[in-house]
Amino acid sequence: MQADVSPSGPPLVELKGISKRYGDLLANDGINLAIQPGEIHALLGENGAGKSTLVKILYGVIEPTAGEILWEGRPVFLSSPVEARALGLGMVFQHFSLFDELTVAENIAVALSDDWSLATVRSKLGDISQAYGLALEPDRAVWTLSAGERQRIEIIRCLLQNPRLLILDEPTSVLTPQEAEHLFVTLDKLSADGCAILYISHKLEEVRRLCRSATILRGGRFVASIDPRERSARDIAALMVGNEVGEVRTGTPHVPKGEMLTVRHLSMPSGGLHGQALDDINLIAKAGEIVGIAGIAGNGQSELFAALSGERLADKAEAVVIAGKSCGGVDIDSRRRLGAAFVPEERLGHAAAPTHRLSENTLISHAAAEVSRSGFILLNAAKRLARAIIKTFDVRAPDGDPQARKLSGGNLQKFVIGREIIRHPKLLVVDQPTWGVDAGAARLIRQALVDLAGEGSAVVVISQDLDELFEVADRMAVIHQGRLSALKPINEWTKEAVGLEMLGVAQSQGAAHAV
Repeated sequence: MQADVSPSGPPLVELKGISKRYGDLLANDGINLAIQPGEIHALLGENGAGKSTLVKILYGVIEPTAGEILWEGRPVFLSSPVEARALGLGMVFQHFSLFDELTVAENIAVALSDDWSLATVRSKLGDISQAYGLALEPDRAVWTLSAGERQRIEIIRCLLQNPRLLILDEPTSVLTPQEAEHLFVTLDKLSADGCAILYISHKLEEVRRLCRSATILRGGRFVASIDPRERSARDIAALMVGNEVGEVRTGTPHVPKGEMLTVRHLSMPSGGLHGQALDDINLIAKAGEIVGIAGIAGNGQSELFAALSGERLADKAEAVVIAGKSCGGVDIDSRRRLGAAFVPEERLGHAAAPTHRLSENTLISHAAAEVSRSGFILLNAAKRLARAIIKTFDVRAPDGDPQARKLSGGNLQKFVIGREIIRHPKLLVVDQPTWGVDAGAARLIRQALVDLAGEGSAVVVISQDLDELFEVADRMAVIHQGRLSALKPINEWTKEAVGLEMLGVAQSQGAAHAV
């Protein structure tokens, strides 16, 4: 139950005429926004709409070019996140602000006051983790964690500070349906206790479930203020992107043909400190189908991707078979030459070198696959190919041949997926294809995956977004603690059943176990 947010007094926080200019780019253009105590307020917009800039201004990370911030009716100047936190703001960034070499507990402690000892943090961490269903090991090094586990640290770190305004950026992207609902109950309770929440999400049904008000940005400008409960998700998406966002077209049902990927009895020890071991993985992906792999972050998705891509090698060559060739003992370049393509979870730093230009990133990825045909790709050809990817996949990038780090997250994701799809691979394995991207970009990426399977490729999608898997997958399995469940047709799954598998709860005794 949300608090009564009728404006009996000044808003808890009010942004007036906020603008931010970077040279010729106006990232925010005179934006007004007010949030009452206890209100859960959504901030919506496609990638590049100005949401991140606006909340970074509110949190003291960057200074506005114009405008002012009022806190309980009085002007404040926030020159740093330290000042913002002292005022009562807490923020969970989509892109994490963590120290890789420190432990979970140390990363939490470093953001808190000196009164918090590591022993106190460990104790409170256990309480918060249990209450919110966000499991974390306090002494585990951050560099060993998946993206989802890192986000959990950010959420818990904020909640330990008892914020008066909590800013959440894509907080449920790593949660099961049951955990997400648990979080929603927690947010409703925080709201009823008077904590205001600014909620940023591309999952519009979540917004409709949680929020009574929403501010929509497009191109750095205010577009609309709405009650999301009174609009459909499609209507809201249309306001965000400026035109109607259609559903993914599936066309004729996929007709699977021969096995393009076969994984038999694949087991691997953990790849690092506390990493997840893989235990007897069996998986088949056929030409012309999409196979979905669901699971909570940290249960072996990253390790499975590394084993399929060749970043980690199996003990037995026959453990991984691509296009009829045993390749468990060969590297990623050899697998690319068999017609496979791979898109890892981390787009900046893993899928793309941040300081390299888009053409150079294309060259790096395509060169190994082209060896068998031409020996090498000239950089000029890579530049032409990069331009084709930008055009085909609607990548909104600076003119010329920009560095990968110059693109927004959603546009870089479209580029790296387009870079692999444009090769027309026999097999594509992609990890978290639409994590943190807007509705329009997600729809384009999902459509591209469906179309690729329709052309006869085998596609394996590892995702924590169940809506995504139910939309595109033909068959699906769940990974939990390094073990893979039965691979079943998508119409034999329910979201509740998937959620229970993700939590490790045994399903009915009659479930099939053949792949």
